[in-house]
Amino acid sequence: MMRFKGTDRSMASSNSFDSQTILAGIRRWVEIETPTEVPEQVNKLTSMVADHYRDLPVTLERIAGVDGCGDHLAVRSTWGQDRPGILVLSHLDTVHPMGFIARLPFKVEGDSAFGPGIYDMKGGAYIAYHAFRELCAAPTRPPLGITHLFTSDEEIGSPTSRALIENEGRKAKYVLVTEPARDGGKIVTGRKGVGRFQVFIKGVPAHAGSRPEDGRSAVRELANVIQTLEGMNDLARGVTVNVGVVRGGTRPNVTPEEAYAEVDLRVPGTNDADEFVGKILGLTSQTPGVTVTVTGELNRPPYEKGNAGASLYEHAKTLAAELGFELVDTHTGGGSDGNFTAPHTGTLDGLGVDGKGAHTHYEQLYISSLEPRARLLYRLYQTLR
Repeated sequence: MMRFKGTDRSMASSNSFDSQTILAGIRRWVEIETPTEVPEQVNKLTSMVADHYRDLPVTLERIAGVDGCGDHLAVRSTWGQDRPGILVLSHLDTVHPMGFIARLPFKVEGDSAFGPGIYDMKGGAYIAYHAFRELCAAPTRPPLGITHLFTSDEEIGSPTSRALIENEGRKAKYVLVTEPARDGGKIVTGRKGVGRFQVFIKGVPAHAGSRPEDGRSAVRELANVIQTLEGMNDLARGVTVNVGVVRGGTRPNVTPEEAYAEVDLRVPGTNDADEFVGKILGLTSQTPGVTVTVTGELNRPPYEKGNAGASLYEHAKTLAAELGFELVDTHTGGGSDGNFTAPHTGTLDGLGVDGKGAHTHYEQLYISSLEPRARLLYRLYQTLR
């Protein structure tokens, strides 16, 4: 497993990127539990984050939450806002339910620090803040302004923040996403597009024993639909279709009138998205008297490694080498808010902490990754122009 080499301590006289100092800050964020569906908890952390910035040269804009989600927070440097600059994307919500911290309390074992959301992605959000604070302490301002957007709903697909992310992304010259690193510290330069669909099937009920000929089974038709959907998987092309939720029927002696399924689609490119979204939305019944209705859409477009993203990665790779570690890029099937900005703005993802166990009972970050990853963000803030 990869661990980071030490960095050049001469870059800061008292090492303001000390990993234990950074970890103490991350702990405060982790110990405020923030399930997406508990907006008052997310807002509690949002208030703490806003307080961290109040003595810095920034303006704060808090966007009230809607549809059961928490508030979003936009932090803008007072310099460089008159032209396209750097947008940093972080989310404060986690998948872990309230009370999970009793099962996964903050603790340190060797090089690992544990806690709900510590890897995905409170660690990454915090080191981006820490790097910005150190930037503000430097004697000169960098060429570009910085906007750090903290959102509250990424873990459920960013339904209330997507428009805000896309608007800020179109205004930016570069986008840096603090999702966790992959596979031992790899940066993310591509993600699959993500689609979510609901399948509703309507049949005809009947007594399954005395009048089976009168019935038209919605569950039987659901089996046909599942076979069709599973047949769309094409691992060679990087296309995956997963029927993750199914339900139907009422009683064992009643021909089921209704059935339902939820479907996840992952596609590597725009052409694949157009093809498979069309196929899924175009599903029809194979049984007379039974209807199949499909709703849904591609809720995260494919994040493809375009020229701007490739150039941004090469710059980050050079900076990492100067700091003493190798930065390798990868493509992943998981979606992020970077999917919304990559189609039109150079985007670099996976800039958060290294670790493992996102969304699990053993979620952890590697303490050795804190200083180099924070320094990399600091140098990106300093040098992008």
